Amino acid sequence: MASFLLRLFLLLFTSLISLPYSSPHEQQQQQQQQLFFPLSHSLANSHNTSVHHLLKLSAHRSNSRVQRHRRPRQVSLPLTSGSDYTLSLSLPPSPAVPLYMDTGSDLVWLPCAPFECILCENKPKPTTPPVSLPPSSRPVPCHSHLCSAAHSSLPSSDLCAIASCPLDSIETSSCSSSPCPRFYYAYGDGSLIASLHHAHVSLSSLLLPNFTFACAHSTLAEPVGVAGFGRGPLSLPAQLATLHPSLASRFSYCLVSHSFRPDRLLHPSPLILGRSSSPDTSSLSSSSSSSFVFAPLLHNPKHPYLYSLALDSISIGRSTIKSPSSLTSIDHRGNGGMAVDSGTTFTMLPTSMYSSLTDEFQRQMTANGFARAPEVEAETGLGPCYHYHGGNETKRVPLMELHFAGNAKVALPTRNYFMGWQRELKGVGCLMVMDGGDESEGGPAGTLGNFQQQGMEVVYDLEDRRIGFARRHCAALWDSLSRGG
Repeated sequence: MASFLLRLFLLLFTSLISLPYSSPHEQQQQQQQQLFFPLSHSLANSHNTSVHHLLKLSAHRSNSRVQRHRRPRQVSLPLTSGSDYTLSLSLPPSPAVPLYMDTGSDLVWLPCAPFECILCENKPKPTTPPVSLPPSSRPVPCHSHLCSAAHSSLPSSDLCAIASCPLDSIETSSCSSSPCPRFYYAYGDGSLIASLHHAHVSLSSLLLPNFTFACAHSTLAEPVGVAGFGRGPLSLPAQLATLHPSLASRFSYCLVSHSFRPDRLLHPSPLILGRSSSPDTSSLSSSSSSSFVFAPLLHNPKHPYLYSLALDSISIGRSTIKSPSSLTSIDHRGNGGMAVDSGTTFTMLPTSMYSSLTDEFQRQMTANGFARAPEVEAETGLGPCYHYHGGNETKRVPLMELHFAGNAKVALPTRNYFMGWQRELKGVGCLMVMDGGDESEGGPAGTLGNFQQQGMEVVYDLEDRRIGFARRHCAALWDSLSRGG
């Protein structure tokens, strides 16, 4: 008996000393590998705007944004109030300013004092003043590769010549004293002139030393800056990669479902840097949480900042709409694919697929007893629309599922593609997908908008070149992260 107890003691002792040990310093490092920040929706302050007006505005701007991707030398543009998410960035000692978080562009720009915004009378007024450049900031030199990136890859020799560098300095690549020339960006309905600078900036508690950003003193119809999260060298993730690689390898966001109702935006949407591809979601309800499904990113030689996927098909109920070849691949001119974009409101599909989708959706809605509401279609720019009262009627709306390459199937919640609201004391509802035009015009063939991404955590895995989707209760995720869960 004594020998048995001795062997048992030795076994337990061996098991204990073999357990992995994490020192307080190692535990702190693990916690620092993931940081989260609040994304605020501009709808939170739109209490007096009707739903149909917001829908029409968002539909117009979604269409303008897609057309802009199809024009040369134009970058993606943040949408107006009512359709975008902002995060706060500060340039000490100036107070933090809100910037649109945009995965469809790779430039970080701020409104700088003195600041003039032309034709901004009907735009929402910024809640903070333009930033002032601190004395420690420095202009980006003309020979920098970042200067070339801001000027659509124009050679540094040309840029230094524009900056009045002597010829011998240009030939020896030693023109370090001349700043990068100001650059012009034209958008679908706005534009700006800006210059590149280095300075210490902070994203909440995260300090980013020697960060490169654009300072805009003059814009047309654009009063709010942008935090570009695209794949180019000027984006926030790309610059973060040189400072905090573990934070930059993956980021995710989880957009709180709102259905254009400000009262549903009491919680911010979490933006998570350094997100694990298999996070612990044990603190979340199993009914509103799932594992990630991943789709591989496509390479785009012309628009490298875009996050594009191959969309194979869309199922409506038991019917499947096959994608045209333009949605499943990107050609050598950079045309095709499905861009995943946090700055576009509604999903846009090429005309051929949109027509097939809406025809099938209308067929099933009619068979399920819904009556068409053409007057709502005229008011919102969306369609098809129906008389719809929600509640039990939701069960009669056909289910929609996106099928991406890599066997990634993303089932959308009904409210993500068919939204109901009250109009003149009557219930109506519309399909929240739009016609993106003829894919032969070039650029991305389709765009996955942020409205369809609500109630899901979307992770951008830059390390493994893929994007993942998982169902989440985003407000509960924010609460869990805030508690340290």
